[in-house]
Amino acid sequence: MSRPESERPTVFDDPVFAEPWQAQAFAMTVALHDKGLFSWSEWADALSAEVKKPDAASDGHDYYEHWLAALEKLLSAKGVAGKTEVDALAAAWERAAHATPHGKPILLENDPGSSR
Repeated sequence: MSRPESERPTVFDDPVFAEPWQAQAFAMTVALHDKGLFSWSEWADALSAEVKKPDAASDGHDYYEHWLAALEKLLSAKGVAGKTEVDALAAAWERAAHATPHGKPILLENDPGSSR
């Protein structure tokens, strides 16, 4: 006998992450914590500071943008990578993506602005 509709468990069809970069930011955060770069309380404080900013969306659609900003600030505070280095690497990936033929993997070596 099947359960009435009201007693059936909720099925979540929405993906956990709306975009692949969100999953990657999540995974990087977990990996860096596992490596001992920061504690969970440090992470919680950094993320909390970002999501409490006045420009945060009330519906939370920008949650992972705040997640990424918190991660970048922790990396800078820990001396791993400053904003300048993070921005330069992001720009290099962007140039590499535009220089990569459709359907091919994006490789940082494809950055036409690279001095390598």
